[in-house]
Amino acid sequence: RHGIAVLLVLLLCASLFLVYNGSFYSASREANETRSRPNEQLRRPTEATTTVAKPHPPVLQGYSGIIDHKPLRMHCSTCSLVTSSGHLIGGGRGEEIDRAECIIRMNDAPTARGYARDVGRRTSLRVIAHSSMQRVLRSRHELLNASQDTVFIFWGPSNYMRRDGKGLVYNNLRLMNQVLPKLKVYIISWQKMLQFDELFKKETGKDRISNSWLSTGWFTMTIALELCDRINVYGMVAPDFCEPQHQSVPYHYYEPRGPDECAMYISHERGRRGSHHRFITEKRVFADWARTFDIHFYQPEWSPAPLPANRTLEAVEPAGPQKT
Repeated sequence: RHGIAVLLVLLLCASLFLVYNGSFYSASREANETRSRPNEQLRRPTEATTTVAKPHPPVLQGYSGIIDHKPLRMHCSTCSLVTSSGHLIGGGRGEEIDRAECIIRMNDAPTARGYARDVGRRTSLRVIAHSSMQRVLRSRHELLNASQDTVFIFWGPSNYMRRDGKGLVYNNLRLMNQVLPKLKVYIISWQKMLQFDELFKKETGKDRISNSWLSTGWFTMTIALELCDRINVYGMVAPDFCEPQHQSVPYHYYEPRGPDECAMYISHERGRRGSHHRFITEKRVFADWARTFDIHFYQPEWSPAPLPANRTLEAVEPAGPQKT
């Protein structure tokens, strides 16, 4: 009996030892597998995670792609509208200009060749007259090849922009866009051109019969009204700046030996033969618009004078629908 009891005790101890070893092995294997598997919480997105689609910019009617004829989609909360005036030289406001969401320039005004400190480096939109197209093409390495993110809007008379094979500017723009397919090139439709004319007549009482020809500055400011919530204008003088006492500056900052700005403004304003830009008249309109819209003028810095007490200002609607 004593031997049988000892044998039973030994068998019981062996059974307990086997059970303990099996449990320890299972726990160890589970722990090792847990460490070797990637964390499921890190690998799987939570159910609450959602992708928010970025809203499309609004359509700006009257501006169509030169190749696909699609309308322009663009909007900016703040814009720096940089003129080509000699007033910009020496101001050192390039970094300030570039801080805006969008930077708007005109014709072939450069940013390289040492001008960036005064006029900035970035360009979001460049408005170009048909008469400046050849100058832009001559500067294509600076203005076109390095401007894949810039939108180009060309304007010109309808006979230059016709699409039946006889529009000289239109044909050249299509060829340019085929050679440089990444460029974002748009033209202003003839219906939109009529709206620009009608807006000028509404604001000034003058039309083409008065030998007036809209300037690139007129198109650029009006486009900016459709595009921007706030417009900071650099280099544009007040309407009365060119009265007897004024500073002599070049008409273009990149042509220091070119004509004097005020001499150019006055000769065009007083011209009666041929077609002339009414630069001073346009600036009077811009000053009126600045009383209604969020427009500010820098270098030189000025604000429109208050209206007389007996005059109220009618809100101006830009050419065509705004921010549709």
